[in-house]
Amino acid sequence: MYLYLKALHIIFIVTWFSGMFYIVRLYIYNTEANEKPEYERKVLQDQLAIMIKRLWLGITWPSALLTLCLGLWLLHIYGLQNWLWVKLGFVAGLYIYHLSLHYIYRQQRKGIFRYTSMQLRIWNEAATIFLVTIVILAMVKTSLSWVWGLFGLLSLMIVFYIAIRIYQIIRQNETQGG
Repeated sequence: MYLYLKALHIIFIVTWFSGMFYIVRLYIYNTEANEKPEYERKVLQDQLAIMIKRLWLGITWPSALLTLCLGLWLLHIYGLQNWLWVKLGFVAGLYIYHLSLHYIYRQQRKGIFRYTSMQLRIWNEAATIFLVTIVILAMVKTSLSWVWGLFGLLSLMIVFYIAIRIYQIIRQNETQGG
């Protein structure tokens, strides 16, 4: 029974992360559509609104809840070990990140676009950072791995920042005809 629960837990983790990765892309497209001429903006945002709602409420939220339920069930069966405290701290951070995405979802549904597409691109990488950290902790299963994980996390953040800046420069050059 334990292995079936673990398999389901991993499946819902995958669908949850897939939803979080894709929803921010849709937020970016929605934000960029807001800068288009009226007719084009309406068509794009109407379609994106449908896609965003179905992804967020039909896949991402249910996956987050099922991940949590199955994780708690596994915790009950497996018990709490030292390394798991560190992992659960990152998981709590991931749920806070998820709630921040829900905040953006509610704002965009109201037609409020507080973040630029570049800010959303940067925010999109937070899920990757959580994914890498949590998977490493789950696989290595040592509380000392958080030191190496933190070092790797900071390195990954620097690489992402540089990649995003390069992408921004390339986009600016393309829009300027260069």
